[in-house]
Amino acid sequence: MSTELALVLGMAAVTVVPRILPAFVAGRRTPPRRVRQWLDAVPYAALGALIFPGVIAADPARWTTGVAAGLAALVAALLRAPVFVAGLASVAAAVAVRLTQ
Repeated sequence: MSTELALVLGMAAVTVVPRILPAFVAGRRTPPRRVRQWLDAVPYAALGALIFPGVIAADPARWTTGVAAGLAALVAALLRAPVFVAGLASVAAAVAVRLTQ
């Protein structure tokens, strides 16, 4: 077996275990309330970690463009607007900031 094939199979085994293991463990018992609360927050934390650098680096010449777009999307999300409305609000805010500078 080549080294590359061994590496690919090893990486596949390492990534498949965390994906399959919860299916076997989740049905047997429910986690405590605090663990469930923590797990519920993980997608939001991951999304924030992915979005925030893009907001800051959206326009290197004018940082206010990305911040205005991010704030507009945040306000739309807090008002429980549909995703496309949040996207349109962020684009409109970015355009408005660019036109005023």
